[in-house]
Amino acid sequence: MSDVFTVAPEEVSPERDAVLALLGIPAGTQLGDRIERLYTHALGVLGETIAPRGLIAEIEGGAFDAVYAGDGKNAPETPVALVAPRAEHRALFAVTLGEPLSRAVAECFTGADFALGYTLDAMASVAADAAAAVAERRFARTLRERGWATADGAVLRYSPGYCGWDITGQRRLFAALQPGAIGLTLNDSCLMQPLKSVSGVLLAGPRTIHKFPPTFDCCARCAERTCRDRLATLFAGAAH
Repeated sequence: MSDVFTVAPEEVSPERDAVLALLGIPAGTQLGDRIERLYTHALGVLGETIAPRGLIAEIEGGAFDAVYAGDGKNAPETPVALVAPRAEHRALFAVTLGEPLSRAVAECFTGADFALGYTLDAMASVAADAAAAVAERRFARTLRERGWATADGAVLRYSPGYCGWDITGQRRLFAALQPGAIGLTLNDSCLMQPLKSVSGVLLAGPRTIHKFPPTFDCCARCAERTCRDRLATLFAGAAH
């Protein structure tokens, strides 16, 4: 069964230091008046255009294996291949901030308002990640309402394009999930439209199944390593 849901904009309000970090500004920096006005302007545009929605659909282990196999381009050894077989529950998911926001970002660059465009784009990236975290919490809550009582249980997301899961994995993921229900499409390059969207798999099980050393070959090639912060939060005891 698929769960289509809307997300309250305040649930994905971008954390200021995370936005500044994407803009190359150290956390806690006091912005000058001009930059502060730009930041406030971007927040206003975000608030006027954001329309977050999500979709979650549970999937059995064998069916997920077929989705994950994709076009056969995954790395030989990956965190997903390690974690997924140990998960007690799995669900495909997608979240999007909506087309109006993506269009607003594009219009900034088309109109040569680069400062606003870069700031709004950074805010949208942080908000999209927050929307994916909402999907994690929602799936965990659904499982617990159904009686999932695994001690120290946790849900964590993994996405094509990261952790050795080739971006072409989006094709089978989209075929199985059908995220057109929330306005998401996939182009020939496996990029999602609207751009400010996240898709992947939610893996639920004892917290320890998500613990892996960043020593895979794909880890060495990863420029972002956003999983480190999420794993640090998970093992610090944050609720999921």
